[in-house]
Amino acid sequence: MASKLYTRHELAFRTQYAELKDRVIGTGELLAGTPGALALRKGTGHAYWYRVYYPYPGRQAEEIVGKDGDDQALQAMRDRIAFAEWVATQVSHLRKLGFQAADKKTARVLVQLHNQGAFKAGLVVVGTVGYMALLNELGLRAVAPRTMDVDLARGETLRLATPLRLLDLLQATGLPFTAVPRLRHDESATSMKLPGVEGLRIDLLAPGTLDGKPVDVPELGWAAQGLPGYEYLLANTMLGAILAGGHCIPVHLPDAGRFAVHKLYSSVLRRGAREKADKDRHQALTLIAAMAEDDDSTDLAAALREAPASIVDPLRAARISLLRAFSGHEAARAMLDQALGDLP
Repeated sequence: MASKLYTRHELAFRTQYAELKDRVIGTGELLAGTPGALALRKGTGHAYWYRVYYPYPGRQAEEIVGKDGDDQALQAMRDRIAFAEWVATQVSHLRKLGFQAADKKTARVLVQLHNQGAFKAGLVVVGTVGYMALLNELGLRAVAPRTMDVDLARGETLRLATPLRLLDLLQATGLPFTAVPRLRHDESATSMKLPGVEGLRIDLLAPGTLDGKPVDVPELGWAAQGLPGYEYLLANTMLGAILAGGHCIPVHLPDAGRFAVHKLYSSVLRRGAREKADKDRHQALTLIAAMAEDDDSTDLAAALREAPASIVDPLRAARISLLRAFSGHEAARAMLDQALGDLP
């Protein structure tokens, strides 16, 4: 008996998520950390208003709002704090309802990237955090593995007004990110990490080859790990959001059909990493099962038709093992079998 992969969130809850996402997308810059509170400081002989908040757990910070008497600046910050409080309440409700939400340090990173225009410029959230966001977008309640990794992907050159230095940008959050050395000392770092065994890790990915050689990303002053098939995955993205901490952050996500196809492809490519291959296949199965329930075979068929031979050929060769992995989920299995069989 196959276990149930997901349940559907009720329409009212899906509507609540959609309303939250739409309002955040139209907001512009987000307040970092907790909403905070306003405090008047007079110790210097001049009175200034400050926003006092926690950028991440365990650290308090302040940012100046304006001089005492600058009612316009003060009211603008009051409105932003009120909106941030509303968002935090909505995110808390959705998390309790089973929507996927990442932790506060992940939120701090994603808010920083959003405020600097990285997502608007074309940076895409992929990996498990991207999968969590796709579950929310599709209204699915499902088990997603806890992750301390955030995978960011860059396809074409990011459309930034001015270049950013990714490591400096993330260190500006106050979190002590450091570069993760590559095994080969002559290769540029592609990841950065917080201290500790469970420290948050940020990986930058880009289209590449099987050898995983770093790809220079000059507009971020960093390098990305080159991965096969990413030019296909990143060629069709959607505007979505990620719930993290008390935030809802607008981001770009891969198309769900292409994400499922690429996860199947990744599971076939992996050698000596059974657990990761199983995770990739399970994520693909969940998304394809949801498409099958919606009787929406066109998304998967289109995603496969648009895939290059470098992706399609390995999937064809692994067809029997892939279908076996879908055993017990007959609608999803039939959809994948038909989509593979319809390929020219």
